[in-house]
Amino acid sequence: MVGELLSLGLVSVSAIFFVVDPFSAVPFFLAMTRDDSPEKRRETAARASLVAFLVLTVFSLAGAWIFKVLGISLGAFKIAGGVVLLLLALDMIRTQPSRTRITEVEVEAGAIKDDVAIVPLAMPLLAGPGSIATAIVLMARARSGPWWHALPVLGAIAFTAAASYVILAGATRTEKVLGRTGLAILERSAGLLLVAIAIQFMLDGLGESLGARLLGRF
Repeated sequence: MVGELLSLGLVSVSAIFFVVDPFSAVPFFLAMTRDDSPEKRRETAARASLVAFLVLTVFSLAGAWIFKVLGISLGAFKIAGGVVLLLLALDMIRTQPSRTRITEVEVEAGAIKDDVAIVPLAMPLLAGPGSIATAIVLMARARSGPWWHALPVLGAIAFTAAASYVILAGATRTEKVLGRTGLAILERSAGLLLVAIAIQFMLDGLGESLGARLLGRF
């Protein structure tokens, strides 16, 4: 059981952390809080990370119910989530700002807002379409096994939120230590991993959808 939890935890942390990718949020965070004091930046980072944690947790737990109400199959959502992740991952590999994550208009609007913690930092920068889709799919996988399979997914969300706070609260130091080259290397590496995750999501979704259709014919 312990070994299985560790394995599930490693997979969940890798997927959720690299989809949220708080390192790529550092330049946006600095741009939108350039006139703030260090204390206010830390407060903004804390609230953004907390809201992102709540959003991802709620969607991961309520995702199956939402699909049932809307009449959407999990297979279809896995395919859709995989497409969104693939678009995000390709932008990360090219180290260019992803419109799937946040648009220039949202960054410019955030720069003149008094409070940017919830919008656009928490949503959509941290808890965007890609990270929400990933959390829902991982939780759906976990629910196909014992109840405790859900714990690594929730733990991964909590870990990512905590890491996001640490990285954003020390955004100035993070940028100085890693530099543009370091951030670009991390983003490309994360993007490559996300391509594999996105394709796996789509393959799983296609397999489930085709399997359900074939079973329905017999």
